[in-house]
Amino acid sequence: MDNRDPREDRAEIPLAVASLLFLAAYALLVLSSGLPDVWHSLALAVIAAVWLLFALDYAARWRRSGQGPRFVRTHWLDTLVLLLPLLRPLRIVRLYEAVTRRRGQPRFSLQARVMFYAGVSVLLIGFAGALAVYQQERGAPGATIRTFGDSVWWACSTLATVGYGDVTPVTFMGRTIAVALMACGLALLGAVTGSFASWLMTVFSTDEERGRPPGS
Repeated sequence: MDNRDPREDRAEIPLAVASLLFLAAYALLVLSSGLPDVWHSLALAVIAAVWLLFALDYAARWRRSGQGPRFVRTHWLDTLVLLLPLLRPLRIVRLYEAVTRRRGQPRFSLQARVMFYAGVSVLLIGFAGALAVYQQERGAPGATIRTFGDSVWWACSTLATVGYGDVTPVTFMGRTIAVALMACGLALLGAVTGSFASWLMTVFSTDEERGRPPGS
């Protein structure tokens, strides 16, 4: 039985849009050099408004849950997103669930949904991480990440757990972000490979039960 409050599903789509607005405003601040004061102020206002929106949503769901402090542990993703604004776009991975609840059963299997979520998460975390590292590294003494392109390349190699080492962060905050990206990369890679292996086992088991060669 699904005890999820229907009001949470209705809120997912606007919250997902707000997440993307937050990321867009942050990207504008980081990537636009010589930004006019009016646009700079507008981007800061969007960031503050989205942060306030998520804080109000978090507080309302905490109050409705009746769980007290246990709510922080049972809703760890929402708590993490509230504490680390750059992870707010991850809320968009719940958009599919909200839409399918309105329309009926999900169209894709559990394994396909996990791989879809992991793929979207990689794109969002990679872009957000590249922005954050570029903001910290540009202009730092001895920095090898001098352009946003360098930062994107570094984020891709870090999330893929390759780590060529041709460009690396040199600041404390840049290295802290690097550790977080490494952890995310390992977790997402494990989720994708595990789900793909589970899907293959399901296909082979189904074929064997039907008495035909696997994959035919």
